[in-house]
This record gives sequence, structure tokens and C-alpha cells, in this order.
Amino acid sequence: MRTLITIVLAAGLLGSFGFIEKASAQDAKTVARLAFGESDEKVEAIAALVAAGDEKSAALLQALADGELYTAGKRVLIVKGDAATDAVTGERLAKAPEDKEDITVNNRLRRELNGALAALRLISPNEEVRLSSVKELLGGAEPAMLPLVKKALDKESNPRIKTMLEQIAAALELKAEDRKVRLDAVRKLAGSRSPSTKPLLLSFLESEKDEELRSEAQKSLREIEGRLAWGERLGVAFTSVSLGSILLLAALGLAITYGLMGVINMAHGELIMIGAYTTYVVQNLFKGSAYFDWYLVSAVPAAFLVSAGVGMVLERSVIRWLYGRPLETLLSTWGISLILIQAVRSLFGAANVQVENPAFMSGGAEILAGVVLPWSRIVIIGFALFVLLAMFLLLNKTRLGLFVRGVTQNREMAACVGVSTARVDTWAFGLGSGIAGLAGCALSQIDNVGPNLGQNYIVDSFMVVVLGGVGQLAGTVYAALGLGFANKLLEAWQGAVLAKIAVLIFIIFFIQKRPQGMFALKGRAVES
Repeated sequence: MRTLITIVLAAGLLGSFGFIEKASAQDAKTVARLAFGESDEKVEAIAALVAAGDEKSAALLQALADGELYTAGKRVLIVKGDAATDAVTGERLAKAPEDKEDITVNNRLRRELNGALAALRLISPNEEVRLSSVKELLGGAEPAMLPLVKKALDKESNPRIKTMLEQIAAALELKAEDRKVRLDAVRKLAGSRSPSTKPLLLSFLESEKDEELRSEAQKSLREIEGRLAWGERLGVAFTSVSLGSILLLAALGLAITYGLMGVINMAHGELIMIGAYTTYVVQNLFKGSAYFDWYLVSAVPAAFLVSAGVGMVLERSVIRWLYGRPLETLLSTWGISLILIQAVRSLFGAANVQVENPAFMSGGAEILAGVVLPWSRIVIIGFALFVLLAMFLLLNKTRLGLFVRGVTQNREMAACVGVSTARVDTWAFGLGSGIAGLAGCALSQIDNVGPNLGQNYIVDSFMVVVLGGVGQLAGTVYAALGLGFANKLLEAWQGAVLAKIAVLIFIIFFIQKRPQGMFALKGRAVES
């Protein structure tokens, strides 16, 4: 696979050179060694062509990699279709000789060709091609490439590529015979941000006998390890915030239906699932159109409305008769969750369905070497903040929010001043269900969408709400982020399963000591 990728990238380089069928003249001895020599001679010829670092060298090596280099008697030909070009003189032949013979390329030679082509891409006028080549060479370059690397370094104008080229040159100079050159190289590598520099210095320490050089290498190694450690910490922090944002989205709807209304809704996970499947349906409607990358603009409100509608139907038909009866509510909503799961299986099948990311959510941002932040996770973190802000404004700045807070704090008094408490219950339950649908829309971008999607988040959602304080929006935020960090830190220490167990045990002990959660409980549950 790596060979194929290298050849494809190199082909792009040759295209950027404007290479045509006619090849310019090459050094006859080098070409002869490449075509007729033994394995070691062919490797030396490849090194010589890399050191030359020109378009003709790239064209010749690419022809060998593509199986287009042949011998005919003592001549070496680049054959493309029926036409042939003499690799030494550049003479064009109308037709390739029938007695032409293939040039054998074994695994060792193929590896050398891959590295050589990567090195020759350093002189490409295309900045993206040069960046790709530099990243590949960071993983390992041959000493023969040093002249070309220095040549590319002198011409490079991009600061990012230039920094990486300096690291490659320093890595190659570690193998120099001159002690001063090796010492300078060790000191230069101290500023490296690439993870591949660490094994390079470790290998140098094993082979180097000079104590001063070993001391400098150990010093550089400590600096690199410290820098990489910060990169790892940043990666853990990002994944923790990412998990926290997912838990927050999953728990925000429950913070209303359970926290504010006191309803133990075991079907909350299935409302998340409905939002995910709504996203899948909307995606299919946009498939094949020029606007596919914008399907989320329609999927987000659709997921909210569908889940909210299902929630309002459930509240009006079942849950409204069970307020104040937690056990019956729990059992009935659990039964509803089973019905919804089976309904989805009947409509879409038991297998997972595929929801594709839009183009702007593909890939990631590389902030440090080896630390890539996926755009999908970054977008979901932003989306979670947006939903949180919208929910805060709705509850605190709108008439519906005022009614919900009034009914939560004192149902009888709210009814006395003319508030339709039954209607408020329906709208509040619909709001919580709609937010669950938004969570499903977000989860569809990073998780498998299947009938059991909601089951994976229902327990975590209840833990977030209970830990943060039932009915407390701020507590839900703190609890979601806290559980996200706790899970990821413990996963790195003891694994995912033990991390879940440890978090659950902590919550049990925490609730024993502080039943109201992080923040004091206010709302209907207090009155009861």
C-alpha cells in the first residue's frame, strides 16, 4: 500500500514538472548500472540519481517504478505504449523493439525507489507535494539523500516545510563521520516536534561511543520527550472535552424531562436514536445532489422536530397520567423504549446504517506533530455549546421558559395565576425530547447508527444529571465535563471497562454523601 501511495504521489510530481514523452540525456554509466548492474550497483545508481536531484532523474526512476524501463541489447529504453525513448541520449523511437526485456525490481530495490521518489518530490514546485514528501521522509531517509535535502532546504520558502527539512538534514548528519557534524545534528534535533526523532536518537545512543555526544543526545532526548508529553496531554484534554460535549448533548434533554419535570424517562436513549435515524433519512434525500455537504442544515431542525413530536405524543398519551408515580413511569417508559427499538428495526433493519460526514467535517487539524484534532469532534463541541446557550436563553429569556420554571417551583401557584400546567408539561417534555434528537444528530457523525444507539448513552445521561444536581443546568455542564475527563484519564491508566466501573463507584459514594448532587435541588421533587 505504501508503495502504491508513493508511486501515485510521484506521478503527481512528474505531472507538475510537465514531463513529456521525450526524455533528456542521462549519465550513461549511471543508467547502465541502474539497468544492467547487480542489486548493490542499482542501489548506488539510485543514490546517484537522487544526488543529481533534477527532473530527468525523477522521470527515469519513475519509469523504473512503473515498470516502463526496459533493455534492448545494450540500450536502456523508457517505453510508453508503442513508443520508446532512449534513456541515455533522449532519442525517440517510433516503435519499441520486440526483443526488449524487463528490468527486475526486487523488494529491496522497491524500498530504495520509494525513498528516492519521495526525496525527489522535495524539488516539486507544488507546495502540497513538497509537504507530503517531507512528512514521508521524517519517518526515515537514506544518507545519500542529504545533498538533495540541503538543496531543497536552500530553496524552500515555506517556514513549516523548512523546519521539517532542517530536522531531516540533522537526522541524516547523525550518520556523518565528522564528529562536529554529528554534535551539531544532535543539538539541532533537540528542537524537533516529530515523534520519529525519539527512536532516531535512541538508536544513535546505542551506536555512539563518544561520551560528550551521548550526553548531548540524552539532553536532546529529554527535551523531545517533554514536548511530546505535552502533546499527549493536549490530546487527552481534547478527547476529554469531546466526550464531555457528547455526554452534555445526551444529558441536556434529560435535564429537562427528569431534572425539571421529575419524569424518569427510560426511553430517552431511543429519542436520541430517533434523531440519528432522522439524520440518516435526510442524508439520503440529499444524496446525489450538489448540496450534499449541506444536508446537516436540514437534518438538525428535522431531528429536533421529529424527536420533539414523538416526545409530545408520549407525554400526552402515557406519561401525563403517571406524574408523581416514579415506578410506574420507569416501567412504562422502558416498555416504550422496547417498542421504539422494534419499530426502528422493522423500518430500517437490525443492521447499522451509514451516515456520512460532510466534507467540512472530514479530516482534522494537526496542531502538533502526531496530535490531530478531528474536525467532526471540533464541530460537535461547538454544536454542544450552541445548544447549551440556546437552552439557557429559552429557559431564562422566553415566556415558555418562565412558565416551565414557574410550574417546576410551584405548580399550584402557577395554576392559580392562569398558567396551563398540563400544556406546559407537554411543551417542556417536547423540548427535552427535541434536544435528545439533536444529540442523536451529532452522534450520527461519530458513532454507528443502529437500533441500540440510545442504550449506549442512557446510563451515562442519568449519571450526568444526578451528579450535577437534578434540575440544575450548570451542574449538568460541570458533571458532563468532569465525567469526560475522569473517563479518559482512567482509560489511559486502567482501560475503558475499569474506568467505567471506577466512575460508577465514585458517583455512588458521592451521592451517598451529597444526595442533591453538586448543586442544591430546586423544583417539583422538593415539594414532593
